[in-house]
Amino acid sequence: MLTASCTARAINHDALPQPEPIFTSAPFASCHASTVVELRNGDWLAAWFGGSGEGKPDVAIWGARHTKSGWGAPFLLVREPKIAAWNPVFFYTRDGRLWLYYKFGPVVAEWTGARMVSVNDGVTWSKPEHLPAGILGPIRAKPLVMADGTVVSGSSVESYHAWAAWIERSTDNGLHFEKHGPYTLPGDAIRALAGSPLNGSNNEIGNVDPEQTTGLIQPTVVQVAGNHLRFYARSSSNIGRICVSDSYDAGITWSTTRALDLPNPNSGIDIVHLRDGRYVLIYNPVTEGRSPLALAVSQDGIHFRQFRVLENESGAEFSYPALIQLRNGDLLATYTWHRTRIRSVVIPLGLVK
Repeated sequence: MLTASCTARAINHDALPQPEPIFTSAPFASCHASTVVELRNGDWLAAWFGGSGEGKPDVAIWGARHTKSGWGAPFLLVREPKIAAWNPVFFYTRDGRLWLYYKFGPVVAEWTGARMVSVNDGVTWSKPEHLPAGILGPIRAKPLVMADGTVVSGSSVESYHAWAAWIERSTDNGLHFEKHGPYTLPGDAIRALAGSPLNGSNNEIGNVDPEQTTGLIQPTVVQVAGNHLRFYARSSSNIGRICVSDSYDAGITWSTTRALDLPNPNSGIDIVHLRDGRYVLIYNPVTEGRSPLALAVSQDGIHFRQFRVLENESGAEFSYPALIQLRNGDLLATYTWHRTRIRSVVIPLGLVK
């Protein structure tokens, strides 16, 4: 089985840019699941869901814009009547339209997909469009938009006992999607992880409780080269690893999913394939909990070296990161902080090493 290794180096963290809150006060108590995009004029636009608590009927999609003056005040993007909204995702299609995808429903297993589109870089938006049953759009991480305009979006479904990753693929600038999958880790691969130190002594992978949820969700897709794509997926606790699959036909078919030697504590991840050829992953490098939150770099997208810890506080939550490369080459990340704030940080490209 193809695996990966991740080692840490000593870093002078005082020399690195520090994370900052996108907002210090807001009309909601709880927030989570941010997304971020660089606008065509160089501003940034972030969004997340916020309300009294995840899944509560008052939870809506909120946003904030970053200009040369910094982050502006949060504003309401969309609210579904009397039902929770979840997991916004921004991205541009090749025709220049900016899309906002999100989900709504009382619980994850009952999500309906929805979207809005802007033709003026987020100044105004179309009315919400509810998607056909079974199509959810990018589930948490940004999709891959290829040079020919093909959109390859990581999606997933969370049922009571089983999770599965899917790929939703569009060849008409995101107007319509075809669904490919499902993708999960084979049972023999899960059993082969039993007893691994990476998964912890309390994670009895080889003797999975039949009532325990198992599988993969929230894949994030990158282009390796040409039609060779790869997705990286979050896994359930009994798997406990970041898992990957490769496509050699631009996202139509995918290889058998395999686990990397990168821990995943049942938490979201994101990755970018830099223009210089390297890969940068943002994730929680532990088997349990959602702290610390760290960055790792790779030459091949398989073997990673941790180069920065963004947040580290025992018992806290730093999670659901979004990561993009800006036009100037630097990296921009946003993430959940204690479920009460969304933070952002710029990582200069020269510090990725």
